[in-house]
Amino acid sequence: MIKFIFHKILGWKIIGYTKLPNKCVLIAGPHTHWIDLFLGIAIRNSIGEDIKFIAKEELFIFPLNIIMKFLGGIPVSRHSKTNTVDQISNLIKKNKEFKLAISPEGTRKKVNKWKSGFYYIAKKSTVPVISISLNFKKREVTFYKPHNITENIENDIKVLKTNFKHSVGKIPEYS
Repeated sequence: MIKFIFHKILGWKIIGYTKLPNKCVLIAGPHTHWIDLFLGIAIRNSIGEDIKFIAKEELFIFPLNIIMKFLGGIPVSRHSKTNTVDQISNLIKKNKEFKLAISPEGTRKKVNKWKSGFYYIAKKSTVPVISISLNFKKREVTFYKPHNITENIENDIKVLKTNFKHSVGKIPEYS
């Protein structure tokens, strides 16, 4: 039903999707509006993949926590002494299959610099990064080929950012 609504009624297209590796970090953007969460759920349902996401722990209060966890949410404390990269990396390593979607901007506002957590999670877990570009203007979701992280964070991020050059968020000025 969600797949039908997403494609036929709302008119979204998915481009470049092939079966995802069992373990990977997906970076999706631009993240400009709360509706992006529901778009992500529709994409996940449409392609039939079990994809998790992380969100600030403040969103995991009762009764919202039940819904968030059902949808694949993993709460993250932004003020914890425990390293989030280590926590997520351990989850990826101990599970046979674990696909994690992250917004590289780390916020819905326009940013000049991406957060680096996704890079370190992928590097520590030795899993590829797959870019998912959103274009609200054209109603297109584009999946890019897996990128294996190197030791050069600046170059890796530069390469990955090229996948988002045609992205248009729900709020275009935040893209």
